[in-house]
Amino acid sequence: MDAPVVGLSTYRQQAAWGVWHTSADLLPTEYAVAVEAAGGVPLLLPPVALPAAASLVVARIDALVISGGADVDPAQYAEEPHERTTGWQPDRDAWELALLTAAEQAGLPVLGICRGMQLMAVHAGGVLDQHTPDLVGHDTHSPGGDTYGSVDVATEPGSRLAGLVGASLEVGCHHHQSVATHPGFTAVARAADGTLEAMEAPGDRFRMAVQWHPETRVEIGLMTGLVAAAREHAASR
Repeated sequence: MDAPVVGLSTYRQQAAWGVWHTSADLLPTEYAVAVEAAGGVPLLLPPVALPAAASLVVARIDALVISGGADVDPAQYAEEPHERTTGWQPDRDAWELALLTAAEQAGLPVLGICRGMQLMAVHAGGVLDQHTPDLVGHDTHSPGGDTYGSVDVATEPGSRLAGLVGASLEVGCHHHQSVATHPGFTAVARAADGTLEAMEAPGDRFRMAVQWHPETRVEIGLMTGLVAAAREHAASR
């Protein structure tokens, strides 16, 4: 069986199911379903505080997805919180930043989704716009509650992303923050209002991030590209 293992970062918070109401490690099922549909084996990665944990995990997976979720702590990019920046989770920030560092050292394929894109930019030394509606004047990217905003995105011709998803697509978004600067990455997709919706790193290694949620529509192009890169990485070991 040549199905590669794709690690999916998760978040830890209070949850309720059955008779239980306790802390749980969570991730919407759509992430794992999207990986499986693309031919990969999903593996959930809850936050771990042990110093060597990220390197140990990265040595055992073939690709990494940094998933969506809460805001990144503005202290990670040396800024004070905006009044709408809330809910950051220091344990998750630390874990995912360590995973990204270990992935860099191992040459592991990486895909960032929503918050994952923002964290990848921060890991590279970039900063975030903490409340995108202040810039664009509307809430389309995050209408509120559990509703995804429908956004038209245009990709950069010749980019890896365009090769996977085409010249344009309609995506589901749920973000009130966005990437302002992204050292080492190229902007490869924008919304009509100018919001950066995707970035990728030059070179052969698959390092891509999108501001939207492809798992909600099982956009097979992105996950197929990641799983193909994971398979190549596994074969090169």
